[in-house]
Amino acid sequence: MSTVLDALASSTAGAGTNSTTRNDAGSADRFLKLLVAQMQSQDPLNPMDNAEITSQMAQINTVNGITQLNTTVQGLSRQFLQMQTLQGAALVGRDVTVKGDHLAVTQGNGVGGFELASTADRVKVEILAPSGHVVDTLDLGTLNAGSHGFAWPAENLPDDAPYRFRVVATAGPIAVPATPLMRDRVEAVSTVGDRLMLETRTSGSVAYGDVKAFN
Repeated sequence: MSTVLDALASSTAGAGTNSTTRNDAGSADRFLKLLVAQMQSQDPLNPMDNAEITSQMAQINTVNGITQLNTTVQGLSRQFLQMQTLQGAALVGRDVTVKGDHLAVTQGNGVGGFELASTADRVKVEILAPSGHVVDTLDLGTLNAGSHGFAWPAENLPDDAPYRFRVVATAGPIAVPATPLMRDRVEAVSTVGDRLMLETRTSGSVAYGDVKAFN
């Protein structure tokens, strides 16, 4: 004996998705009509089992519940993206900290940062000229795991000079992974699908979720 759900699936196959909400609302009604029709035409010598009927009703309720939940989650996602867009718009013209090795030079001062994966007993920062040559080295000693910043005197450099830096960290003879962090300026915001993007001066497009700090 075919189940009511089988008949319901056949009746809705190829119906399309022009009105998901309307189709979902009609599914329960079609289910009940098909269930009544099946009970009326059942073989008296082989009646439908009560457990089977209960199982089919539970399945149709589960399907409708999941559909409603998906609709709710999609609505919340849109609202969250709109909220992020408003927050992102307030960041235009402000500085943020993102991944990168560009040395932010402003008014004779160069700043940067980095994240250490674990404690290092020796950390040094090498300042690199546009040519790639090391022009100075900062010895920061022992540092714990986590985020750290540094400053380098750059009195003779113009603002936004294209200098970079490199972090070298070790624990004894073992290298400690260090992720460079840089300060960048937000110039615009945009959305790509369900993601909010910050358009920065140096790094280009950066996902809102990838920002390490708001300065």
